[in-house]
Amino acid sequence: MPEYIVEVKNLKKYFKTPKGLLHAVDNVNFGIEKGKTLGIVGESGCGKSTTGRVILRLLEATDGEVLFEGKNILNFSKEEMVKLREEMQIIFQDPFASLNPRMTVSEIIAEPLIIHKKCKNKKELEERVKELMTTVGLTVRLMNTYPHELDGGRRQRIGIARALALNPKFIVCDEPVSALDVSIQAQVLNLMQDLQKKFGLTFMFITHDLSVVKHFSDDIAVMYLGQLVEKAPSDKLFENPIHPYTKALLSAIPVPNLNKKLERVMLVGEITSPINPEEGCRFSKRCPYSEEKCNIQQNLEVVDENHFYSCWKALTIK
Repeated sequence: MPEYIVEVKNLKKYFKTPKGLLHAVDNVNFGIEKGKTLGIVGESGCGKSTTGRVILRLLEATDGEVLFEGKNILNFSKEEMVKLREEMQIIFQDPFASLNPRMTVSEIIAEPLIIHKKCKNKKELEERVKELMTTVGLTVRLMNTYPHELDGGRRQRIGIARALALNPKFIVCDEPVSALDVSIQAQVLNLMQDLQKKFGLTFMFITHDLSVVKHFSDDIAVMYLGQLVEKAPSDKLFENPIHPYTKALLSAIPVPNLNKKLERVMLVGEITSPINPEEGCRFSKRCPYSEEKCNIQQNLEVVDENHFYSCWKALTIK
């Protein structure tokens, strides 16, 4: 049995709207092995970021369980969650919006250390801030600068340093490179991989960039309208995608080869509303293989020990 540091069971998050309940995350199940990276991919609005925030209890779950090292943290008290924040952190998508513009770089990085009383005096605090800046590739001379004075890559490094400040075991990376230039993306991703090896970190990596997720993740989970439709090791998912939606996503990846003929899977039809959705497969209205049976509740089927998909007809599709 794999050693899961985080395990999600039947997780649900619904939002009340004037027209009914919006099913942002609906009956999601997965585990993340210690020291590895799970990539979560899907279209905008599929529930990727909401799943990450519910796991960290930045949003409260409607139902389900989130097990961190075997304990259901959804039952934790406020005091227990304060302590747990040291173990679980997040890197936000927009490095400018997630940093306080009125605080200097050193103040931003020092804030969690001060809140959790990790340093005995100002000298120790300053040394720890310098250590964190060096770890993420920020020169110490930037300590007294403000976020608006720096480029996107440096701002995101500040966010990474802040996330590392309390020596966490698990970090949710909410599209941490999507707002950066391509060359800077590569630098930040390489930095995060180096940090993972150095500190034994476990990542949940949320992105819509399939090329990035293949490079960065050990396992990949594909989401569609709040539900998990396929989960597999990264190489296996790209070599043998099973769910029709996964195949359509992978066919959209640009290939830098003018001589290679691309076979795009064009999705047509109406997107199912996530507000009070009907039973059955939410992809059925866009799926070229849809049948009446697809209106029955879909469950994750097993290909092998590590590969799961949610489509009763998938293995018959060529």
